[in-house]
Amino acid sequence: MIPDGATMAALFASGRIIDVILGLVALEAAALVAWRLHGGDRPLLPPLFCNLASGAALMLAVRAALIGSDWTVVALCLFASLMAHLGEVAWRLFGGSRGASDPAMPDLRQPGRPVTKRA
Repeated sequence: MIPDGATMAALFASGRIIDVILGLVALEAAALVAWRLHGGDRPLLPPLFCNLASGAALMLAVRAALIGSDWTVVALCLFASLMAHLGEVAWRLFGGSRGASDPAMPDLRQPGRPVTKRA
């Protein structure tokens, strides 16, 4: 069932639409954990969670702006998004292995080694 215009307007005005989206992000995180636990050559969870956290913080910034929160709340949400994004970048560059999520990424701890893609 598709909501009417008044319902959608109310969802946006109250910021509840962002709550729905954040619920979907939580479901995505749960699905990724289940997929990872199922076994095999699956994506690394820390960079994925950093990515999801960054997106969630951006959604919270949008929600804060929609409901008319003070600019500092929006700025803090944006800052949290930046920190989560930088966490992902740091994990991929320095903290993680060249696991299943990015097999062609060079190992920066061993400079000069050629990058080879796994099949």
